[in-house]
Amino acid sequence: MENKFFISYTINDHIEQILGQGGELAYLIKGDNRAVLIDGLEGAGNLKAFVRELTDLPVTLILTHGHLDHIGAAFEYRECMIHPDDMELFYDPRHFSRESRLGFAKVPSPLASHQLASLSIDDVVEGCTVRMKPLYDGDVLDLGGIELEAIGVPGHTWGTLVFLDRKDRILFSGDAVNINTLLGMKGSASVEDYLESLHHLKDFDDAYDVMYGGHGTGCVMRSIVDDAIAMCERIIARTDEKIPSFSLDHEPVYYASDHNPDYSPKCGGLANIQYKEEEILKGTAKKCRSL
Repeated sequence: MENKFFISYTINDHIEQILGQGGELAYLIKGDNRAVLIDGLEGAGNLKAFVRELTDLPVTLILTHGHLDHIGAAFEYRECMIHPDDMELFYDPRHFSRESRLGFAKVPSPLASHQLASLSIDDVVEGCTVRMKPLYDGDVLDLGGIELEAIGVPGHTWGTLVFLDRKDRILFSGDAVNINTLLGMKGSASVEDYLESLHHLKDFDDAYDVMYGGHGTGCVMRSIVDDAIAMCERIIARTDEKIPSFSLDHEPVYYASDHNPDYSPKCGGLANIQYKEEEILKGTAKKCRSL
């Protein structure tokens, strides 16, 4: 199904992948009793109404993290579930403001071919106060016939969560580990903290076969976690390539490997990591305040 703002792709009879304006992805998982929407895109178009066309079940919005390209539908539902460590980040003007979220939606994306050059501020839902329910590592959401288990993976943000669907053997990974994993931003963890998170995620290796992420084509090989661990170890040992760049916060950062146009590392493997040199060791990256 599609309209001028969204396209949905069927993964199986109870899971839909939804593509947003900037190439970001959300997932609708339908149980017997209720549904969960994982992430809310950037807020261009009415995602809540689009989801209502896909299911009549009551829908709970859960967020992998508090960045602008994942929180948009929270301003439509007026409530969401999110880890407390990302609650303050959610309201940071860079993520909360309509202007920031419109800017993201208008960044050209080869995957979002439905993107409209005529997008305006009126197409983006206005930010508002949202009722936030805390979601923690180890929490389980029962949808009726399907359970989603939250796994904490601090790195991209301190409050990053991924969601494990043991029945379908799928891990919904958001931006936790991907071809262009961004650390070194406001609200990000240190490289050592991220490495610790990846080892925690490895404890669930036998529970899933494939990962669906927050950008790109969505489907990612599970081996990306091992590649990310290896890249973290290189950064910590100071044996990475240390390619200078700038973060989305316009601050100097480095990439662990030189990368191709799609950000895949030229050194091989699936995971590349952006980081700040001063935020490699544990205790060097500050958390945002919990609300």
